[in-house]
Amino acid sequence: MKIASFEFNLFGVKTYVVWDEKTHHAAIIDPGMSDENERSALAQFINRHNLKISHLINTHLHIDHTLGNDFVMEEYAVPTEACNADAALGMARSAQAQMFHLRGIAPSPLSIDHNLVDGDKIWLGDEYLEVIYVPGHSPGSIALYCPQSKFVITGDALFNGSIGRTDLPGGNHQQLLDSIRTRLFSLPPETIVYPGHGAPTSIGHETGSNPFFRR
Repeated sequence: MKIASFEFNLFGVKTYVVWDEKTHHAAIIDPGMSDENERSALAQFINRHNLKISHLINTHLHIDHTLGNDFVMEEYAVPTEACNADAALGMARSAQAQMFHLRGIAPSPLSIDHNLVDGDKIWLGDEYLEVIYVPGHSPGSIALYCPQSKFVITGDALFNGSIGRTDLPGGNHQQLLDSIRTRLFSLPPETIVYPGHGAPTSIGHETGSNPFFRR
């Protein structure tokens, strides 16, 4: 499985494109494009690599991770896939934009077209992304684990040396710690972590040095 990352919008969201080299079937994860330049950068990459977008996946539905959903849905005719526990966040995108004082941005409500639950497998060619339920940052936060290519996309659950904030509506600090400890730290230590913001890391590195889990 191939993976490419883009950093979009004023929040520095990491948008990921993952694809199968043989079939060119691809998924866009957390599209954060907020203007024409960012939308063009993603589209040009997809065209240049002759990718066939078959999935649009959100690790959670906070506004910064969904700003590009409408463009992707329209441009590539794919539905939004996310966990239904975040449905209220999707419907409240406009309120989220106001909360973060995003001027000139009034996104329409975002519905989840396909509910993703723990253990679901999203196939791209001969490999798949396994859905791991990791609530805490938001009620419906998920991670996407590729065991064959040994990486996990963690959204805003786990970062390089940190964890996601839990002071937003629906956040729960202890639940997030438990999710990371039981669901992510149980992955093989060599698993590369691609977070929703910031630099990649690994499960082994975070297990041994993340300050939120020091004994």
